[in-house]
Amino acid sequence: MAKFVKVFAASLFSLLAVTLFAPLAMAAQAAGASAGTVDYTKAIVVGCALIAAGLAMGLGTIGTGLGMGQATSGSSNAVGRNPEAQGKIMLTMMVGLAMTESVAIYALVVSLIILYANPLLKVIAG
Repeated sequence: MAKFVKVFAASLFSLLAVTLFAPLAMAAQAAGASAGTVDYTKAIVVGCALIAAGLAMGLGTIGTGLGMGQATSGSSNAVGRNPEAQGKIMLTMMVGLAMTESVAIYALVVSLIILYANPLLKVIAG
């Protein structure tokens, strides 16, 4: 069991290191592709923006997924108990799912703003 924990911890650390440093390396490569030197400040800002956009989408959709699962489960149970009310239950569920999905869409909008309309890049470039 101790060997499993050690291997799991090493794997988790490796995954975390790759997740955190790969965007920085890719951003540094992209920033240095046009010139012979690399502007590390811009690379760090782009790398942090990539990480932030990923976290915004990931964390923003966890609650959405859990909420949609709960809504679907509840409506299935309600239809099972009262099949005559299926139309009203499904309509209410669909409206609720649309409202819940809007949270994920807001997370997507925030991620796109971080990626494509990043004001820090304009400050650094200028």
